[in-house]
Amino acid sequence: MRKILICLVAALLPLTAAAEQHGTAEAEVRAAVVAYNGAYASNDVEGYFAYYVADATVYFYGARQDVAAYHDEWVAMIEGGGGVETYDLSDVQVRMLAGGDAAIANYFVEYRIRNADESVSEGRAFETDIWQKIDGAWRVVGLHYSDIAGQQ
Repeated sequence: MRKILICLVAALLPLTAAAEQHGTAEAEVRAAVVAYNGAYASNDVEGYFAYYVADATVYFYGARQDVAAYHDEWVAMIEGGGGVETYDLSDVQVRMLAGGDAAIANYFVEYRIRNADESVSEGRAFETDIWQKIDGAWRVVGLHYSDIAGQQ
């Protein structure tokens, strides 16, 4: 009986270590999600885009977007007097993927954006980000953003 208990404990120890590692990685991803969206909300264009890999797959407003073109659009909007006025996250959920170096985060967003032409866009959306730990930093490798119909 004692040998069985020792074997059982030995078998479960790696699972405990893996759970602790996933817990730490999940906390890192949550912090990255908050910082990434905080940069967006404060109109920190370079800080926000620093989270993207250059070839990230991003989808919003009904089409895939090129990250470099998206960056240029944001620079032009900020330089033209536009910007984010509010960008509030809720119900943030993070799911770690096998190996602990990738994660999926999704959440709701309530936003108000002032466009360069002084018009205002506001509404509610749902965003899903795919994060990967690259060279020790969590980076966005994929994003899907959808406005929630009837809540703009």
